[in-house]
Amino acid sequence: MRHIQRTTIGGVVLLAGIAAVVSFRHMHELCLRHGEDHFAAVLIPLAVDGAIVVASMSILLANRYGSRGGALAWSLLVVASLASLGANIAVAEPSMIGRIIAAWPSAALIGSYELLMSQVRRLSATSNRVQDRKETLSAKGPDVPEAGGETCGDLALPVYRAGRPDVEIVNLHRSAWRWAQENRRPDGALPSGKVIATQFSRSPRWGRWIKNAGLAGDLG
Repeated sequence: MRHIQRTTIGGVVLLAGIAAVVSFRHMHELCLRHGEDHFAAVLIPLAVDGAIVVASMSILLANRYGSRGGALAWSLLVVASLASLGANIAVAEPSMIGRIIAAWPSAALIGSYELLMSQVRRLSATSNRVQDRKETLSAKGPDVPEAGGETCGDLALPVYRAGRPDVEIVNLHRSAWRWAQENRRPDGALPSGKVIATQFSRSPRWGRWIKNAGLAGDLG
């Protein structure tokens, strides 16, 4: 799987590089046509496509901290993308096919770069889940079930980052424990872990953990 991911990212990077070179040449030609000197004609395309890169990286970084990136980053991304696309179309032969051909490098650059960012975000999210699992096992010790033949991501305990707990996980665990207490069996015993898990569409392992953690007082 990792080999496939690396191959995919490598292909996206290659496509982005090819599209960037062609897009640069189109914008460089447009700048020269409109009276810019050679130095400015080199810097202006870099500034346009560089703004796309900076805005995308800013949004990526914000996503890693739970934010959507802010209006400024998204506005810069949209404006720079439209500027790049418009500049490429402006140097095209004045025909529909000519404009499509000229616009393609810019569209390919923008699309491939966003694909690359989505791959990076996906890898980052996977890495964070693995790290969260390791931190959970380290902090909780042997009471937390070890990973077996099934996915145990829903077992993760709240992980604190920058002083803030994962509220959704905390609330889910507490809701499951409250439900278990409110739905005791006729003899007064708590429902089984499997019953708890079924109620919340989770694995039996998760249900058993909820029951054990609640009895231990970890879920308040």
